[in-house]
Amino acid sequence: MENVVFLAVLFAAACHAGWNALIKVGLDPLSTTTLISIGSGVVALIIAPFVDGPAWAALPWLVASIAVHLIYFASLIESYRTGDLGQVYPIARGSAPLMTATATTFFVGEKLSVIGWSGILALVVGVLLLSARGGRELAEIDRRAIGFAFFTALTICAYSVIDGIGARLAGNPNGYSLWLFVGIAVVMVPYALYRDGTDVLPAMQRFWQRGLAGGALQLLSYGIAIWAMTMAPIAIVATLRETSVLFGAAIAVVVLKEPLRPVRIIAACLIVTGLVLIRLQ
Repeated sequence: MENVVFLAVLFAAACHAGWNALIKVGLDPLSTTTLISIGSGVVALIIAPFVDGPAWAALPWLVASIAVHLIYFASLIESYRTGDLGQVYPIARGSAPLMTATATTFFVGEKLSVIGWSGILALVVGVLLLSARGGRELAEIDRRAIGFAFFTALTICAYSVIDGIGARLAGNPNGYSLWLFVGIAVVMVPYALYRDGTDVLPAMQRFWQRGLAGGALQLLSYGIAIWAMTMAPIAIVATLRETSVLFGAAIAVVVLKEPLRPVRIIAACLIVTGLVLIRLQ
C-alpha cells in the first residue's frame, strides 16, 4: 500500500470519528441515522454535477450497495434499541474486518500475506478492547442484541466488498460514492417514515446544521475509503477504517477529559502494532 493511500484512509477514519462525535445530539438512533443520511445526500447532490458519474457496469453494484446499506442501518438501529452500545459496537465493528478479509480471499481473489493477516488480527483485538466498555455484565447479555450485532457486521462486510468491486468497475470512484449517498438518502427517508411516522422529521429539524456537517464528514470519510479500495486490497482498507475508534478515544480523553485507563493504552498499542504490520503488507 502506498503512503498516500495509507494516510488517506487514516484521515478518513478520523473523519468517521468526527462525524460520530458531532452528531451526538440526543436523538433516537433512527432519527440520528436519517439526519446524517439526508445531510450526506444533500452534500452529494450539490457536488454531483461537477463530477463524472460511474460507468454503467457499476450500476448493479451501486443498487446492491444501497439496498445493503438500508439493511445495515435497520439492523444497527435494532441492535442499539435492543442492547447497550458497549455490547453492540465492539461486535459489529470488530468482527466485520475479519469477515471482509475472509470474503475477499475467497470471492475476490485478494491474497494477504501472513504479515497482513497478523496486522488485521492485532488491530481487531485492539478495536474490541478499546470499544468494549460500558456495557452490561456478561450474565446479562441480550442474545437478540448480539444476534443483530453479528448481522450488522455481516452487512458491513457485504457493502465493503460490493463497493470495492463497484468502485473498480465505475471508472470514477468519486462519482460512485456521490450517487451511493444520494441513493442511501432516498431510501432512508421512506424507511424512517414507515418506522416512526411523520414524528421523525420534526425531531430532526432543530439539528439540521449538525446533520449537514456530519453528513459532509460521512461522505468524505467513506468516499475516501471507496477510492482507496480501488488502490489497495479491500480487506486492508476496511480494517484501517476501524481505527476510527482510536481517534474517538483520543477525542474522549483530550476533549471530554475522560480518564486514560490502562485498557485504553493496551488497546492503542495493539492498534498501532496492527497499523505497522498492515503498512508492511
